[in-house]
Amino acid sequence: MPGYGWISFTTDYGTFDGFVAACRGSIARIAPDVRVIDVTHHVPPADVIRGAAVLAQTAPYLPASVHLAVVDPGVGTARRPVVLTTPNGLLVGPDNGLLIWAAEALGGITAAHELTTKEWMLGDVSRTFHGRDVFAPIAARLAAGAETSDAGPAVDPASLIRLPDPVTSVGDGWIEAEVLTVDRFGNVQLAADGSMLTGLGSELTVNGTVRARRGATFAEVGAGELLVYTDSADRVAIAVNNGRAVVVLSVVPGDVVRIAER
Repeated sequence: MPGYGWISFTTDYGTFDGFVAACRGSIARIAPDVRVIDVTHHVPPADVIRGAAVLAQTAPYLPASVHLAVVDPGVGTARRPVVLTTPNGLLVGPDNGLLIWAAEALGGITAAHELTTKEWMLGDVSRTFHGRDVFAPIAARLAAGAETSDAGPAVDPASLIRLPDPVTSVGDGWIEAEVLTVDRFGNVQLAADGSMLTGLGSELTVNGTVRARRGATFAEVGAGELLVYTDSADRVAIAVNNGRAVVVLSVVPGDVVRIAER
């Protein structure tokens, strides 16, 4: 089996310490010809929902890969390390909901295995650094062609931990949706699909008081004005032309935002 040849890598490790390099070293020592695509290492610490959203919105645009993702506040506990099989790649990481949205974006889970094969891990496994000692070396072996069935026993996909469904609702002239993510530009992405904007007009309010306009590009509103649009991940999003919507709205992920016609 030739393997995937690619690993995508998503973590909350940051780039100020040596954590990412140590994981890349684990990969390179086992599969030096496998190429690594860094999705991000700046997921906010322990923010599983943010990591899940970024991975799900990115993975479909990458080559068929082993998607290695580590946002793991439960490291060292009884939570399972797993590999999930989809029609368009594998996902390796903790069983804490991080991988599920990406698996669905890649065609759905066709099999799942718990990672228990000690020979695939790196020496004495640290209780606090499974990224280096468990997930990275196993991802390397899978990317190089090893079989998922050799990584450990099969588990029922229905037993995998899933994140709660984000809040979304729609009514006559309004939608409500949970803030899913905020990007580095301060744009606020909601959990609502872009299609939920279909029934709304162009003149809107956000949370009852902030005026906004529905459009497709940032230039459709003046500097400092709010734009409600469908973003590149097909989610409803809110931006400020030459500003930061997250500051104007004073919201954080998990807050519910109401968009209504004026």
